[in-house]
Amino acid sequence: MIKVSVEKEKVYRKISIEGHAMYADFGKDIVCSAVSSIVITSINGILALDEEALQYEQTKDLLVISNIKEEETTQKLIDNMIRLLEELSLSYPKNIQVK
Repeated sequence: MIKVSVEKEKVYRKISIEGHAMYADFGKDIVCSAVSSIVITSINGILALDEEALQYEQTKDLLVISNIKEEETTQKLIDNMIRLLEELSLSYPKNIQVK
């Protein structure tokens, strides 16, 4: 299962995404592909607008987004990313969890 952990007070502070959806074999898993597309597109879009808007670190099974600016556009784009992941979790509750 992919677990998305969101640290939010008034604004988003840190987001951790870890695991594998286990929907299908590696390389054929549509849930993992969807998560990757949502997250990487969001990160790249934010960084295209402001290279200092956030930091991220990626290892094999973990992606951590941190130092997220409190700026409105960045926060809205992160919010959109979280909402897309939540919508995906409604369709695949055994494969992705957002908390």
